[in-house]
Amino acid sequence: MSHHFRALIHIPFLPVPFSPGVSVASPSTSRTLRLPRARASVEKREQAMEEQGGAAALGWAARDSTGVLSPYNFSRRVPRDDDVTIKVLYCGICHTDLHIIKNDWGNAMYPVVPGHEIVGVVTGVGGGVTKFKAGDTVGVGYFVGSCRSCDSCGQGNENYCAGVVLTSNGIDAAHGGTATKGGFSDVIVVSEHYVLRVPDGLSLDRTAPLLCAGVTVYSPMMRHGLNSPGKHLGVVGLGGLGHVAVKFGKAFGMKVTVISTSPSKRQEAVEHLGADDFLVSRDAEQMKAAAGTMDGIIDTVSAWHPITPLLALMKPLGQMVVVGVPNKPLELPVYAIVPGGKGVAGNSVGSVGDCQAMLEFAGKHGIGAEVEVIKMDYVNTAIERLEKNDVRYRFVIDVAGSDLGSGSTA
Repeated sequence: MSHHFRALIHIPFLPVPFSPGVSVASPSTSRTLRLPRARASVEKREQAMEEQGGAAALGWAARDSTGVLSPYNFSRRVPRDDDVTIKVLYCGICHTDLHIIKNDWGNAMYPVVPGHEIVGVVTGVGGGVTKFKAGDTVGVGYFVGSCRSCDSCGQGNENYCAGVVLTSNGIDAAHGGTATKGGFSDVIVVSEHYVLRVPDGLSLDRTAPLLCAGVTVYSPMMRHGLNSPGKHLGVVGLGGLGHVAVKFGKAFGMKVTVISTSPSKRQEAVEHLGADDFLVSRDAEQMKAAAGTMDGIIDTVSAWHPITPLLALMKPLGQMVVVGVPNKPLELPVYAIVPGGKGVAGNSVGSVGDCQAMLEFAGKHGIGAEVEVIKMDYVNTAIERLEKNDVRYRFVIDVAGSDLGSGSTA
């Protein structure tokens, strides 16, 4: 999923730190974590649900920590009154998908059907659904449920709910405690409260990554006032998240400077994406010349990197938002923030409201991710390339246009 934030993966026994969309190195001990009891109980619950007559579904799943995906037959849950049934058209591939299918964080509940950047069309609605109808083009993002009663949910911040239900490899306590299965499949059933309306005119394949990568940068830009025309925004890293942050910044009317360790990305940043300037973070003279010029920074980098030089780029009271999750703690000397009253915050995706507002903004300004569209039978090669960061900037699976049954099924 490009590179970003911090949240909690919820499993029956142990909360494991993770980062949706972030490429992180796993601790050497992470693969020693095994959850046989959790997996066994999930399998029993899934069998019980299938016996209830849920719709047949066909997807691609990983069966073990090799992460190799292959065709997989399963059943979706029986729709309830507030449920929307969606035919999946496109689904983006995120770094989080990679980490989950390989059990890098020790919490995979196999078989895992990945995918949380879903665009599709409504094929059916429950009797209590009021927001959608058959034929609507919709999206589903990083989560498909929350408690809807805690302070976070009450304030419209469902993404920070302790009971958030992840779209893939989550535990859906409200529906029998089954493990959720994501968008690498032909159909998904989701409560209307977590379904998003895709505005007319947006390219559907380029919209899919916005449901994770897009809202991950849009949400903190709105929250921290990094959306005002004329302000100066720094974007650290030019990957799946960074390139979308540049697009949003320019659409807001901001001056945008890309900060990267790779001088070779200058042309891409300025000529193709429209950034106003480009800084090589390893060039001390460039960094010194830009000191104190930026109102805020979105840091999308997932590898460890020094942040003190980045903080020096901001004006007094500037705000840095970290959406990447390095595998080692970042160093934050107090002298880098106290004298200038500068702040450092984190962000984890965005709420349902944030995501809908982001889609409306993207529709108004014609914003979409830069993508490479693939068929499902290429997905294992795409995963290998993603591990090497060999993609510009997001893989998106044409699910509806793929033969999901090619290969052996289980």
